[in-house]
Order: sequence, then C-alpha cells, then structure tokens
Amino acid sequence: MWMLRLNMTDRSYKLEEVPERYKNLGGRGLTSTVIYDEVDPECHPLGPNNKLVFAPGMLTGTSAPTSARVSAGGKSPLTGGIKESNAGSSWAPALARLGVKGLIVEGQPEEDGYWVAKLAWDGEKPAVTFEPADAYVGQDLYDVFPKVYKRFGDKVHIAGVGAAGELGYPNSGIVYNDMNQGPTRYSGRGGLGAVMGSKGLKFIVLDADGAPGVEIANEELFKQGRGKMREALMEHAITKPKGGLNSYGTAILINILNEAGGLPTHNFRSGRFEGAADIAGEAIFETNKERKGKEIYNHACSPGCIIRCSNTLYGEDGEEIVSCVEYESDWAFGADCGISNLDDIAKLIKRCNGYGLDTIETGVTLAIAMDSGLLEFGDAEGALDLIEQMGKGTPTGRLLGMGSGNVAKAFGNPRSPTVKGQGMPAYEPRAVKGIGVTYATSTMGADHTAGYTIAPEILAVGGESDPLKAEKAKADLSRAFQKTTALIDSSGHCLFIAFAILDIESGFEGMIEEINGMLGTDMSADEAVEMGGEILRRERAFNEKAGLTKADDRLPEFMNYEKLPPHEVVADLSDEVMDAVYGEL
Repeated sequence: MWMLRLNMTDRSYKLEEVPERYKNLGGRGLTSTVIYDEVDPECHPLGPNNKLVFAPGMLTGTSAPTSARVSAGGKSPLTGGIKESNAGSSWAPALARLGVKGLIVEGQPEEDGYWVAKLAWDGEKPAVTFEPADAYVGQDLYDVFPKVYKRFGDKVHIAGVGAAGELGYPNSGIVYNDMNQGPTRYSGRGGLGAVMGSKGLKFIVLDADGAPGVEIANEELFKQGRGKMREALMEHAITKPKGGLNSYGTAILINILNEAGGLPTHNFRSGRFEGAADIAGEAIFETNKERKGKEIYNHACSPGCIIRCSNTLYGEDGEEIVSCVEYESDWAFGADCGISNLDDIAKLIKRCNGYGLDTIETGVTLAIAMDSGLLEFGDAEGALDLIEQMGKGTPTGRLLGMGSGNVAKAFGNPRSPTVKGQGMPAYEPRAVKGIGVTYATSTMGADHTAGYTIAPEILAVGGESDPLKAEKAKADLSRAFQKTTALIDSSGHCLFIAFAILDIESGFEGMIEEINGMLGTDMSADEAVEMGGEILRRERAFNEKAGLTKADDRLPEFMNYEKLPPHEVVADLSDEVMDAVYGEL
C-alpha cells in the first residue's frame, strides 16, 4: 500500500512507501498520527500549513461486516484543535482497494479556482489527474452529483464539499456518495469541509476498476474473527435484522432519551420535548408504512453493512423527501428548535446536505438564534430560510455559518451549549453525567461518538450506570469508552458494532481476531485497546500545543447553575473528575 500526497499548490501528486510507524494504523489512528507528525498545531486551519488526511480503516475494503468507514482528519477551524470525523460510504473501500493507506492533501493554490482530483488504477499503481471544477461551484450538491457521475462514469465514488466548504464555514462537512449516488454521507463535524475548500479541492473522484484490492496477512484468523463479529451483530437486539436500528433507525433514541429526561429541548432549556413522539423513529416507521402501504425497513449506508440503520422519509406522494433522518439531525431540528413535523425536519436536513452543512452544528446554531430572538422556536419556515441564507452566503448566513459558539457570542447569549466551540449533540449532559464527561474532555470538542457512555447509562448495554449519579466513576467510564472508541474508529468498523461487542464477548474477540488477521499481528485485547489510548495521547498532545488547556475541558457555565427539568439537575461533576480522564491516561 501507499501514502498518497496531493499537493494543491502546483497540483502534483506523489506516492510514498508506508513508513514503519504507520503500517499497523488505519482510520482515526492514521489521520491523527499524520496530523500530529506533520501539522504545526499553531497554524491557521484554513491556511497553507494545515493538512487534510483521509484514511480507510484497518479493515476497510475487506469482507469484515459493517467496516466501510473512512476517517478524515486535520486541524479544526471550529475547535482550534485536532479533528477526526468519519463516515460510511463506498468511497472508503474504493480508496483501500486502490492501495492507498492514507491520502494527504497539502498546500494551497495561489490562484482562485476549484479542482477535481481523479484517482484511478493505471495497471501497476494508483495515478492522479487534476481537472477544473469551477462549473460545480456554488451549486446544490443534489444537482451537482449527477453531473459528476455523467462526467466520470457511473462506477466512480465521490468525496467533496458544498457551498459551505467553499465559503469557509466552520460548520461545513465533507460529503460522500451514498449507495444511490446521492450526496448524503458526511464527515460532518469540526469544519473539515472548509479545510478541503481552502485547498481549492472540490471533489476527489475514485475509480477503483481493475485495482487489486487489499491484502490480508492471515486469512484463516481473519475469517474466524469475521464470523464471530457477524454472529454477534446478527444476534444482538439493537443490531440484528428487524431489530431496533434496522426497524426504527438511530431516531429510536428520541423517545428513549425523552423518557429519561435527557433530550435537549429549546436550546437545552429542558430535557423533555412535548412533540417527541411525533418525530421519533417509531413515527418515521409508521409514517412510511402509511404513505407506502407497507412496512419499510432501513438500508445500508455503505457496502457490507449488516446493521442497516439508514432510513428514508417518504412524502405524502410516496416519493423520497430525504435519506436519512439520523437521530442527531432529527433532534437538532426537532426538539432543539421546537419543530415537531417530520416533513419539515426532513426538508431542513436535505437543505443541509445540499449545501454541505453539518446538521448537528447547524441545528444547535439555529436553536441559539431562536433563543436569542432571531426567530421563534418552532418556526420551520424561518429555519429553512436561514439555511438558504447560509448556502447563499448572505451576511446573516455567513454569521450563522461560523458555528454555534461564535453565534452565541455574536448575540451576547451566555446559554451556549458548546465545548471547545463545538455544539453539543443530542444528549443532555446534566441528565446523563457520563456523556457530559465525554463532551468536556474529548479531544474533539463536544462529541457523543468520542465516548458513547449512553450505552450503559441509558441503554443498559455493557453494564449499567445511573445517568443522574455524579461520581468519579464517570471519569473512568468515559476514559474507557474514549479509548475503545479510538480503536473502533481506527478499525474501519462502524461505531454501532459497540452494542454487540459490549454485550457479547465473542463479538469483541472477533474484532481483535479480524485486526490481527488483517495485519499479521498477535495483539491481545488489552494491547488493542491501549492502541486507542495512544491515539488519544497524540491528539491530546497536539491540542495542548495548539493552546488548549484543562480550562477547555469544562461544560458551559450556565449548566452549573441552571436546573434542567424534569429532574431539576445541574452539571455537578467537579473539575477533579474532568481532569482525571486524561490525568490517568
């Protein structure tokens, strides 16, 4: 395999042998290590010295179930620290099949303009050509993607940015094609779309036709592990066919968190939303059943996914409105903005997809704007207009594109549900204490996927932990989840395998055997998890050099004194608990 460098200053490329230091890394482990090794932590995120790194997971491109993930990494224009954001798409295994272990985008063109980098197999190695992309600038990605496929062929795979990335918004994502060639799969968080746009790179198009694919060091061990992983996923109630995720998607969590009093509502003013049942995964399922005349189960976001949690919301005419309505997007435009109409939420999600906006950051931003008096909670039409302004780059749109923390400052609103400048996702940290520790201490800013303590705190997966109990054990819980998550993000598996491997021991054994079989290593489970710990240490070291301190590992001040209904709780974990997460790592 190769490391591939795209130099956007002169639009050249270079293939390099994989350094020994990187040979057993993939996904997040590789992106964060390259950023740690090569990027000045004090550089401007949108300047020429930042880099954007793409890396398929260690198992991506193989037949390991639910392993078609890619990590994107760089210095975040939103948090000012290191960022990894991953997604599932056919683009990820195509990059692996082309023999590219890591793709590093560096430099910056001196002249204006955007480019397509096309990567294809030339018979012996991957080769890159650069072509102008100005014809696609400023347009809706739903209109642009068909044009790109027409130009390069139906078998290619696309990664790129929308208008938000071109405009340099810190809430812009990197878009990948879905299984129907639509622009709906995102590395959404942290503004990496702006990093890609700052380099004049509109799209990276992959043509893996004729590529040799990936090599597996120990096929027998890999197959043994793959079998255990598949069996665990097919058995667990959350991940099995017609189980929780396949039936109701990730939005199954709306009712669950609402009942727990941990569904942030009206810019985190309450933990319950009166319209929760109208927007939940069960409501999506029943709405589709009524409109299509049959039960509609969910589909895969990427090749080889057997969890199949990606849903579609259909309109009254039976035609698709959007795919998909993820829990976080559903919550961000629903409960947080006070909107209880599924069709309205779907339209807001689709506009974000079309412009390349992170739905979480955009929803949190709009809720802050509502809380600040720019429009009323529940005003779906007004929310849609503001997203349109973001996409078109009006003065108001540019302000909102700066991300939730910056918008709160602009309005002088102290109720800013952010950590390190990044908006909080769909779990109230006052009512779910462990996820609050993850929000505060994660190297990525407020990020539920960095250490998903919701599993034991809310779902009783991997044990049980009282979500309302403030104790030092929450630091231990979050640290353990952050380390394991860093490993999963590096493996190429979807994070949702965690439900099965936490409850089914053979599933966890299977993941370790898959990795050892792939790499030809003999890591124990503890050694593999410690790999995750080492990734966190590098990320933490980068952030410290970038100027982030323990003072940035804190929840917003208003949560310390403002009681959250219905449990009337505050953020009451001490600074010592927060500091213990990395102090003991």
